[in-house]
Amino acid sequence: MIAIVAPAPIGVPALAALLIGLAGFVAALLYVRFRRYRRGEAGAQVSSRSGHGIWLQGAGFFLVASGPLRPTLQAASAASVGQAVVVAVLVGACIGLFLSAATAMGSNWSFAARTRQDHDLVTWGPFATIRHPIYTGLFAMLLAMATAFGHWRGLILGLPLFAWGTWIRVVEEEALLHARFGRQYEAYAARVKRFLPRLF
Repeated sequence: MIAIVAPAPIGVPALAALLIGLAGFVAALLYVRFRRYRRGEAGAQVSSRSGHGIWLQGAGFFLVASGPLRPTLQAASAASVGQAVVVAVLVGACIGLFLSAATAMGSNWSFAARTRQDHDLVTWGPFATIRHPIYTGLFAMLLAMATAFGHWRGLILGLPLFAWGTWIRVVEEEALLHARFGRQYEAYAARVKRFLPRLF
């Protein structure tokens, strides 16, 4: 019980892996944000509730990141190196899913849920196997932060908020896509799972 309530011991390599990964994710986000070709925005249908989901997801990340750290593991120990490897894999998965999804979406990508006059139903790239790869990637980042910081209590508190915010965004995005593409979207949703290929 103490291990769940108190911060778990962590190693500096895991913190370094997380810091490098977060810098990489921010760089990827800025790259996608500023390279997106803005066209057809005048007739966009924008969700007003999507922003609430973003704030809830952010609150989940905040809870996971908050609290003291216990960097007591020896840097070269198996536990410390193992943590760093886990963090690097999770952060790499997040960045990879984000970049591949944003590339597939092209000018469809945006922070808030919306469809445009020339919106495409993207079913290629990572969308061929899951419908919301960016949220799967963000969940991987949440786990990476909990691992690097040793904040399992923060994960227990933050995960429900992250899941709630994600669900709000998913519902809003899928409603917009269904309204835009109708049966074409229904057929796509029937064969492709939301977050994990063939499972969930």
